[in-house]
Amino acid sequence: MTILGSSSTHLMEFPRKILIGPNVIQDLGSFLTALSENFSNLAIVTGRTVKSRVQSLCQSSLINFTFNDAWYIVDDATMSSVRSLEKGMISNLPDAILGLGGGRSVDIAKMVAFDLRKPFISIPTSASHDGISSPFVSIRGIDKPFSVQANTPLAVLADTHLLSEAPKRLLSSGCGDLVAKVTAVKDWELAREETNEYYGAYAANLAFLSAKIIIDKFSGERHEDTQNEIRTIIEALISAGVASCIAGSSRPCSGAEHLFSHAIEYVAGHGYGLHGERVGLGTIMMAKLHGLDWEKVADTLRNVGAPTTAKELGLNEQHIVSSLVLARSLRPDRYTILNKIKLDNLSALDLARSVSVI
Repeated sequence: MTILGSSSTHLMEFPRKILIGPNVIQDLGSFLTALSENFSNLAIVTGRTVKSRVQSLCQSSLINFTFNDAWYIVDDATMSSVRSLEKGMISNLPDAILGLGGGRSVDIAKMVAFDLRKPFISIPTSASHDGISSPFVSIRGIDKPFSVQANTPLAVLADTHLLSEAPKRLLSSGCGDLVAKVTAVKDWELAREETNEYYGAYAANLAFLSAKIIIDKFSGERHEDTQNEIRTIIEALISAGVASCIAGSSRPCSGAEHLFSHAIEYVAGHGYGLHGERVGLGTIMMAKLHGLDWEKVADTLRNVGAPTTAKELGLNEQHIVSSLVLARSLRPDRYTILNKIKLDNLSALDLARSVSVI
């Protein structure tokens, strides 16, 4: 008898529909209607700036259908915000919860939908990380130094015109999160070899392909942020998220480079770079430890406008060294290159200097 949840068995959940293209936000009403005839009351979780940009577009689309839309503003990605939203929705439960905006709005809405057991629809307005299609959320206030699992979005609507209007820094951060799949997959392979951990070849290859497409496209000369390039990046981010759905964990998308990013927040506090920016720095150093072409990784990040040095994020030498040493202890259950090569202060300093992070 097979036991659900055993090491050899996991449940895969995927988005039912994914709509990508310019101005598809105008099709929001018909998109939601096609998902379910039972949707009536919608809770739309967003930020102040995004609401001012797209509320009228959304309502123009929804007005032709029988939807009631309630808008909720989030200012930070904390459990306090999650609980506040849940309290506000509990008296009039929505039929579906939409996360409209950047990573903060998407993660908060995903967590609220999970807690309230409601369908979640992801509507990213910035291509800043792969959480737009994955079941994982990163929220401060959870007693874990890493992302936790919620539910996979029922659907994803990605308007490439809206995405193109987001600050370029957010797009660069998304590229950093994509490039990280190179070292995340290597860490997963290493865990299979060293600890006999389950390894899903298909999920690993899908995640690696998402990174390879970005590296091949941007490791040469600098490119402009054209609509086609934005579409490539958002499709890669969605594919990476789907890789996590297939794997049943964040393994193909998150390794030592993500642990380094979390360690930065422990050591230096919040406010030092975006998620993908910190992860990108970590990827350069973990690529060196894995014996990969770290210079190509650094070139890719530089060409998309992402930071490649600690100084660019306001971090100093001690921040980097301490974070490298701390990272492996944040998640003892996840075997990475940092478990095989145990860095101390001196070797961490040598590593960061060798790749010009400091």
